[in-house]
Amino acid sequence: MASITRDFPARGTVSRFVPSLVRRTARAVLMIATLPATTLFATTLFATTLFGATLFGAALFGATPAAIAVGGRPLVAPTFNGGVYAIAHRGSTVYVGGSFTSANWGGRSFARLRLAAFDARTGKLLGWAPPADGTVRALAATPGNVYAAGDFHQVGGQKRDSLARLSPFTGGVGSFRHALSGTPYALAIAHNRLYLGGSFSEVDGDKRRNLAAFSLLDDRLDGRWHPAADDSVHAVAVGGGTVYVGGGFHTVDEVHGTLRLAALDGATGRPDPRFVPRPPAEVHALAVDPAGIYAAMGGVGGRAIAYTAAGVPRWQRVFDGDAAAIALEGGLVYVGGHFDNACLTERNGTHGGCTDGSVPRVKLVAVTSTGALAPWAPQANGVIGVRVLSVNHESGRLEVGGDFTSVGGLDLRRFASF
Repeated sequence: MASITRDFPARGTVSRFVPSLVRRTARAVLMIATLPATTLFATTLFATTLFGATLFGAALFGATPAAIAVGGRPLVAPTFNGGVYAIAHRGSTVYVGGSFTSANWGGRSFARLRLAAFDARTGKLLGWAPPADGTVRALAATPGNVYAAGDFHQVGGQKRDSLARLSPFTGGVGSFRHALSGTPYALAIAHNRLYLGGSFSEVDGDKRRNLAAFSLLDDRLDGRWHPAADDSVHAVAVGGGTVYVGGGFHTVDEVHGTLRLAALDGATGRPDPRFVPRPPAEVHALAVDPAGIYAAMGGVGGRAIAYTAAGVPRWQRVFDGDAAAIALEGGLVYVGGHFDNACLTERNGTHGGCTDGSVPRVKLVAVTSTGALAPWAPQANGVIGVRVLSVNHESGRLEVGGDFTSVGGLDLRRFASF
């Protein structure tokens, strides 16, 4: 469920493709103008329900090419025999963590005990395969390291209690070693620190209530950064000098107004008392850009809410199931979760159903910068559906992980790349 967000990534990664998008969209419009009505209807249905917001679908529904960051048809990538909980990127390499024990690539099955990596350019499964003996729930990467957090006690044959540092090349286990009294859920890297959120009470015997940080320079627990959340932290995201945390907590450091979502100083951990968004339900994932903060949450049904940097709501979308993951790319907000429909208004019933009508958005949805639904809709299946979304800003790909077994009617087990 963790959302791994770095300092403001470069937006508009796909801007260099816009001229070709415009040309191809124009050709598509000219082509469909000559089709018989029945053929046009069938082609429209195929393009917009199976493949979502393709160029063709964008032309029909009025979406501008600049607002289409990813295609609707999944790209080549490995699949897995168990849930995918975490995704991180280092250049063109995608690192994946979860509860799986094997990965499938090229018609073959390969042992991958809860950690794996592949090349985003080709989809090829790589040899990187440090085995973990428990579920990997969060990943974060630097140019020289991959950090993993989860339910494991051993990684790569080395004793590691819930946290490990791995070589991004060989998978070798580094000297970074700490004892955690509980479960980690989220990691983020910034300010020469590794920030950790979860459900725990101590780190290395020192009191840490659900939040902690470690120095990337000497691997030590940061003695200065120790805000205390009174309940679980599910998401950590960084924007500039601020660390945003979301979860099921009521307060951080007993500061009034820090319910479920708080802004902390990246150096001291002090909550910003002016940032008081007070989201209506437990926060599962966060993403940040210069315009503000985006939260995916549960509750009765589920919702995604965009806030300004001051914590003032800008827009919200309501669904008939939890929103569990959120990511940003190319002017769109991507949301994944357990839902099957997006509500037409902000109202839903006592059991989460949409009160004023809905449109199908099965486990995945894209929302514009103003909160409107985008046509992108590559339907995934399953009860849990999507657990994690992550954007590789180098390749412009959106990576999707979870417990689904198909996307857009294609056999894609627990992982898809767009």
